[in-house]
Amino acid sequence: MLRVNEIFYSLQGEGYYTGMPAVFLRLSGCNMNCSFCDTDHSPYIEMSTGEIIEEINRFPSKHIVITGGEPALQLTNSFIEELHKHDFYIQVETNGTLQLPEKIDWITCSPKSEKAALKRVNEIKIIYDGEKPIFIPEVEAEIYCLQPLDCGDKKKNQDILQATIEYILKNPQWRLSLQTHKLLDIK
Repeated sequence: MLRVNEIFYSLQGEGYYTGMPAVFLRLSGCNMNCSFCDTDHSPYIEMSTGEIIEEINRFPSKHIVITGGEPALQLTNSFIEELHKHDFYIQVETNGTLQLPEKIDWITCSPKSEKAALKRVNEIKIIYDGEKPIFIPEVEAEIYCLQPLDCGDKKKNQDILQATIEYILKNPQWRLSLQTHKLLDIK
C-alpha cells in the first residue's frame, strides 16, 4: 500500500520535460521541512498497486511523474516493475537524500540539502533565490536546470528571475526552468 496524496493529469510544468502531458502521482510524506515548499503533501489515502494502476490508466499519457513530498520514502522495485509492465515511462522527482529503486527511466533531483544519497541522475533542478543556488550537492547529471524561487512577491520574483537569467548567462552549463504550470494557471 502506498500513501497517495493525489493523482491527476496535466502538463509537466518544469524541467527537461516541460510541456509533456503526464500523469502525476503525488505521494504523501517528506523527510525534509523546506520553508519554500509550495505543496501540501500531508493528506493521503492508502492505495494498492492495482488501484493506482487502474486510476492512472484512465489517462491517455504513458508518462508518469512520481513526486511528493519525497517519493523515495515509499517507492519499491516491485512497484516500478509493475508500472513498466503497463508500459509507463517513469519520471521521479526527488530531493536526492534517499536511494531510489532501480530501473526508473528519468530521475529529476531537486536537492534540498548539500548531502546527497544519489551520485548520478538525469536532471538536477536547483532553486535559485537570486543570490546563490540553493544546495548544489556533488551529483552528476545530464541536464542542469536553474529555477527561480517563487517567494510569493511579484516584484521580488521579477528580481529573482532577472538574477537567474544573469547567472545562467555567466554559467552556460545551466538552463532556465520556469514553473510554467503556475504561469499557465494549471495544476
